[in-house]
Amino acid sequence: MKMSRKIAAAASAGALLLTGGLTAAANAGTTAVPAAVPAVDVQPHPETVVAQNRISVGASADAVKAALAKCQADQLPFVTVALVDRFGTVQALLRGDNAAEHTIEAAQQKAYTAAAFGTPTSELAKRINGNGPSIADLPGTLFLAGGVPLKVNGVSVAGIGVGGAPDGKLDEACATAGAEAIAAKAAGTAK
Repeated sequence: MKMSRKIAAAASAGALLLTGGLTAAANAGTTAVPAAVPAVDVQPHPETVVAQNRISVGASADAVKAALAKCQADQLPFVTVALVDRFGTVQALLRGDNAAEHTIEAAQQKAYTAAAFGTPTSELAKRINGNGPSIADLPGTLFLAGGVPLKVNGVSVAGIGVGGAPDGKLDEACATAGAEAIAAKAAGTAK
């Protein structure tokens, strides 16, 4: 029995070497290398290119810091704050001391939900009635209070969300403080 296993193993190894050698030989043939495709330079034009506003890295960092500072001042150090662009990509994330892991996802989902719908998640939560499929079933969204949209000229470009407080109203107050930090920074530079 031991001998047949050794023979089978040797046969497998030989077959593998043979197969590998044939593959290498086939790949070494005279296959034409495709010519490089030149890049196409598309000029910015309203019919072909969409301009996109984003919150800067500095403003994003300031916003999550301000939101977490508000929560800490309210004796809520165990929250996570996330700022995402309107597509849900994280721009900045700050996890407070002792914040549980689930608060990371909650903050991101609240931020994305607010950004995608351009409405605070506390308002969106009121639209959920529990009768069959609804907007609450959309992947990556969370319809609980704590997400605030960030808008430029009335268009949602990002969202800030907080997860982990014992009440969504507390999460929303912290997210609002973060959003206000960006507004204050923009107002200060506009003077």
